[in-house]
Amino acid sequence: MTRARRTRLDSDVPGTLDKAADENFPVAPFFLPRAWRDDLMAVYGYARLVDDIGDGDLAPGGADARHLGLDPAQGEDRLAMLDALETDLRRIFSTTGETPHHPLMQALRPTVRRCSLTPEPFLGLIEANRQDQKIRRYGTYEELLAYCELSANPVGRLVLQLTGTASPERIRRSDAVCTALQIVEHLQDVTEDLGRDRIYLPADDMARFHVAESDLAARSGGASVRALVAYEAERAGDLLNEGTPLVGSVHGRLKLLLAGFVGGGRAALTAIAAAGFDVLPGPPKPTKPSLLREVGVVLRRARREG
Repeated sequence: MTRARRTRLDSDVPGTLDKAADENFPVAPFFLPRAWRDDLMAVYGYARLVDDIGDGDLAPGGADARHLGLDPAQGEDRLAMLDALETDLRRIFSTTGETPHHPLMQALRPTVRRCSLTPEPFLGLIEANRQDQKIRRYGTYEELLAYCELSANPVGRLVLQLTGTASPERIRRSDAVCTALQIVEHLQDVTEDLGRDRIYLPADDMARFHVAESDLAARSGGASVRALVAYEAERAGDLLNEGTPLVGSVHGRLKLLLAGFVGGGRAALTAIAAAGFDVLPGPPKPTKPSLLREVGVVLRRARREG
């Protein structure tokens, strides 16, 4: 995103785009063409706004509510905000010429038009956050995967559409990577999610490892909690391996970008393992050298399998 455009957006919605630096993977790295960076940041801005609404992490003052046509006091009503955001999203795809109101949605509109994007991935992200307001626990791994289909997979599909590389096989591989990244994030954020009365560890897995909800509230994870986290981390690793051939199916700078996504997930899993799978004191974060090392591993594997 250009400096002028980013400054304007940040002044309207403080900190939303700056959160890209906190992700496990590079969102729009410098080596990409400017047009791709702009499009990726526009999509990231939308996805971050949806998540911030769903998590109650909007900047104070009610600016986002005002942009969406609501009273600032309604900024705390997450479902009302998500409904208003969906209305603004539909303005982007409207044939009547109506323009969206929120600055981040205004930034998204040129990307949608230029890349001929469809509403479905964007609507999926909103629906995932609606689900977060109603569903606080997941009984089975399959239920969690269905949630990831809404909360994570649309982002990977959008990246493929933005770069003109979508195909059924690439979408399948991308879904595996995005679901893995979502599970990894859930593992890192067990304590934070519990503070929001959310648990993304499947209840049947918790029962299998004899982990009660009270165990997740401890300052440090006991043997059962660590075993459970290790089990879910292995599942995420398997999904990353399933999706890794996606990297070898593309070329040039896109290959580096996708290797960054997969390598970021692998580096986060390495950090979780290095913490002895004890995620309760705080999210284990990958170091930059670890990230670069894992990206190299992914690229070598893609070269070997290609």
